[in-house]
Amino acid sequence: MDPNPYYAGIGASSFYQPYSSSYNGGSSSIYNFPVVRLRGLPFNCDDLDICKFFGGLDIVDCLLVNKNGRFSGEAFVVFPSPMQAEFALQRDRQNMGRRYVEVFRCKKLDYYNAIAVEVNDGSFENEYHHSSPPSHPKRPAEDKDQMECTEVLKLRGLPYSATQADIVDFFGEFDLSEEKVHIVCRPDGRATGEAYAEFPSAEMAKKAMRKDKMMIGSRYVELFPSSPEEARRAKSRSRQ
Repeated sequence: MDPNPYYAGIGASSFYQPYSSSYNGGSSSIYNFPVVRLRGLPFNCDDLDICKFFGGLDIVDCLLVNKNGRFSGEAFVVFPSPMQAEFALQRDRQNMGRRYVEVFRCKKLDYYNAIAVEVNDGSFENEYHHSSPPSHPKRPAEDKDQMECTEVLKLRGLPYSATQADIVDFFGEFDLSEEKVHIVCRPDGRATGEAYAEFPSAEMAKKAMRKDKMMIGSRYVELFPSSPEEARRAKSRSRQ
């Protein structure tokens, strides 16, 4: 397959490659922090565009920045190692569509502040959000209590590298098995950050809602009451 004209490729390894403390990119912690910051992104950009921009590199997480409810053209991108973050810096001032994108080093404080804002406020309408907004309006958090619970919950905001085992671990004591977890993927096989989990009973699923907005890795996970029918439709779309 021909390479994309503006998404250069660099050999990739695994998502959870451990990064070495012996990395020689510099003694300062900013050189050892595997996160870069992007500026000048197209305003219709989403997480998939950013993954393509860094084609050949492994992205662990992507945090898009909103200002006053609108995408600002800035983002934070997390890599599995400082070495991959160094390779990412080589994409500085390459084009995404008609716009060139600035890629520069990120301070830990800036990234963790962004995470803190999201965790505390928990809304796509606040300053920071992961990935792209859903295509349908998000239900207000207070409406979740009024939604009828079945044995199925929908998860949104998962790390792209999350596995069925990660989701089972997340729910811990709520008696979930891996075969009852479906991770939603795009037609190209990439995870969307959504999943469905089927519990032994509606009562157990309702108790599991206590995990709403708790963290998996660096991402907080939103939970919504769903239905077996919605889960089956999502599973069918993933197979197409």
